[in-house]
Amino acid sequence: MPKPLQWTDVEEIAFLLAEAHPGVDPLTLRFTDLHAKVLALPGFAGDPHKSGEKILEAIQMAWLDEVQD
Repeated sequence: MPKPLQWTDVEEIAFLLAEAHPGVDPLTLRFTDLHAKVLALPGFAGDPHKSGEKILEAIQMAWLDEVQD
């Protein structure tokens, strides 16, 4: 069984977001929407109150890298 995802699992989160939301440009999302999408990922177990702008921006940039590859 894979370990539950936490906010620090930026690359894995980005990969899963790219798979779950094909065609979405991560740069068009507000951080509140990105936060909700991360919380909705299967296997995500991070505390909803432990994210901030810095971690959300890191996830957004990693997701952008995923869709540009």
